Amino acid sequence: MSFTAYFHEVADEVRNWGRWGDDDRIGTLNLITDEVVAGAAQLIKTGQRVPLAIDLQNNGVQIGAIPTRINPVHVMGTIDHPDLGDADGNAMVPHFSDDMVTMGLQAGTHWDGLSHVSYGHKLYNGIDAATITARNGSQVLGIEHVRSLVGRGVLLDMPGPLGVDRIADAHEITGAELDAAAEWAGVEIRSGDVILIRTGRMQLWLNDGDAHKYNIGENLAGESPGPGIDAVRWFHRNDIAAAATDTFIFEVFPGPDWSNVLAVHCLAVVDMGFTQGQNWNLETLAEVCREQGRYEFFLSATPEPFVGGTGAPVAPVAVF
Repeated sequence: MSFTAYFHEVADEVRNWGRWGDDDRIGTLNLITDEVVAGAAQLIKTGQRVPLAIDLQNNGVQIGAIPTRINPVHVMGTIDHPDLGDADGNAMVPHFSDDMVTMGLQAGTHWDGLSHVSYGHKLYNGIDAATITARNGSQVLGIEHVRSLVGRGVLLDMPGPLGVDRIADAHEITGAELDAAAEWAGVEIRSGDVILIRTGRMQLWLNDGDAHKYNIGENLAGESPGPGIDAVRWFHRNDIAAAATDTFIFEVFPGPDWSNVLAVHCLAVVDMGFTQGQNWNLETLAEVCREQGRYEFFLSATPEPFVGGTGAPVAPVAVF
């Protein structure tokens, strides 16, 4: 079977168009029901919180591989703190400083919106890709429709069962490997879960501060581990609500066929309506999970509601 034939076979298998109605705007996030959230809240035992975002900074993880995805440019708009006190001598007069930022919405830790990817001129649920315009962004599938994203988080620590610090570059994570990681962690996968997939690649940024090592390189010439097409089938089969990785690109890169680079994006986002995240810091989370002997937690990870956005930054927190 050719790669193209295989791709379309999987697309037919995982497609969720119409599953939650023709007007649906959030796809698999519909699987996070009130009951799922209530159950996730029961996982909070100690209140320990683990932040999962990388810092937003001018010298961040972006190196120009995607030209519009720039690191944050932070400038001060107002600085008001007179060194010599107030002219009237009143020490209680307040002074304020304000700042502003220009950045790519997917510059750091973020979620991809359902309008981030199209193929065949179609977005999720069969929506015309022309609904994304230069002036208004995504007029139908903007990230603002994700009003809350909280629930049961599960860490699948892919290096754990292998006894290594990180998995190899360009390693394709399969459904069987996700099952093996869940078994190793002693965790049951449930409908509505948000899966966090640790490859260990974030160490290249956190330890070395080298965005070029961590990233996929200029002109997309590098490699990165991540979920492959079989993993998309696993997401669909297990009714996973969303998934995030500690990599720049989310999926295995370049993938099994250079002519179909980013096939996982197409299948997951367009056909499934699947919310996926990148650049998540899962290193401390992995340590806490090992210490506590449990790999499930309450996850708070609502994206910023940029109207028309094809993605948005998020500052996720795992709570134990």
